Amino acid sequence: MPENSEEARSEQDVAIDDAELIGLFAGHGIDRDSAAHFRGRLERRLVIHRCDDCAHWHHPPRPMCPACWSWNITPTEVSGRGTIHLLMTLHQGVPAPGVDYAAGHPVLTVELDEQSALRFTATATPDFPADQLEIGTRVELDWIDRDGTPTPAFRIGTGA
Repeated sequence: MPENSEEARSEQDVAIDDAELIGLFAGHGIDRDSAAHFRGRLERRLVIHRCDDCAHWHHPPRPMCPACWSWNITPTEVSGRGTIHLLMTLHQGVPAPGVDYAAGHPVLTVELDEQSALRFTATATPDFPADQLEIGTRVELDWIDRDGTPTPAFRIGTGA
């Protein structure tokens, strides 16, 4: 049995069935292709599909590689490091915990280091320096909690 509660929670979360996973991430459209991505989130790991035949990464998760059409796909953890490729500031939207549209809510599309054009969209951490929110800024994956589940967010990269 794991000694600390974080390890115990991680093992417990991984063991949840599909119905519980769908309940935890209600409204996210979880299916057989995306379930591994959301299970990875419970462990605070960013899991993206990778082709076993040509090593091409692709997101959002699909059952077939868009590069070589192989069905041999494995959900694989990425580093979470990358560069801001697109930046949006939302001033309205669906109410969500921790989201302040009045101040402007940043949404970043980050090109991940694993592969050119491999992009993942998430928010910035609350402590991200507003003056460094710009295209080309190096970032790293972090996590925030929303509705009791880990949510990917990006923070300024170390050494940036």
